[in-house]
Amino acid sequence: MIEAVKRLFWRASLADHGYLFLFDPPPAGEVVSLDCETTGLDTATDEILAIAAVPVVNGRIQTSRRFEAFVKPDRAPTADSIKVHRLRARDLEAARPMREVLPELLRFIGSRPLLGYYIDFDVRMLDRYAKELLQVHLPNKRIEVSSLYYDRKYGKAPPGTTIDLRFASMLEDLGIPQLEQHIAVNDAVMAAMAWLQLTDLVERGQRLKRERRRDATAAPLGA
Repeated sequence: MIEAVKRLFWRASLADHGYLFLFDPPPAGEVVSLDCETTGLDTATDEILAIAAVPVVNGRIQTSRRFEAFVKPDRAPTADSIKVHRLRARDLEAARPMREVLPELLRFIGSRPLLGYYIDFDVRMLDRYAKELLQVHLPNKRIEVSSLYYDRKYGKAPPGTTIDLRFASMLEDLGIPQLEQHIAVNDAVMAAMAWLQLTDLVERGQRLKRERRRDATAAPLGA
């Protein structure tokens, strides 16, 4: 109910009615796997450097139809961020600013749900720019892969169970080939593969095996 009220408020507050399509019912059987590479983890001050959106339609990952773009930031990437994604200022010289990339991205995504690993972070980064363009947050439903993984593996775990929600650990546990991480399109594709594996487990009523060790624990990212 609260989400429905939010959507109604955002729809009424939309600054540009050319984007009303964001509030349409999503196409059946379609989601978009999204990933952003950024200058850091502060959604208030850091910037997007690269973004990828990969459609998943009726259980098929459509990489040939993906959206992929580099983004020119207002400030050059720091040494710390370059160590993560290896995107230097000179690599982004020909890139466009986010205000030019965002309209294309929104038209590509449409009203489809957005899935990813730590998807709330990616959407919060996009919301900074969306607020300038639309005066509202993105209304798309979010699907957090780590929450689905947590449910399939740790949902009924006894106290003392080690909980490991690292992306690489999840992919290995699900038998998914690991592409080079911190490349937006690779991370989006791997998140999509993880989601398909997990939805298959849900449909078959199966859970992932776990080891019981008394160690550190953590909550799912999407909780």
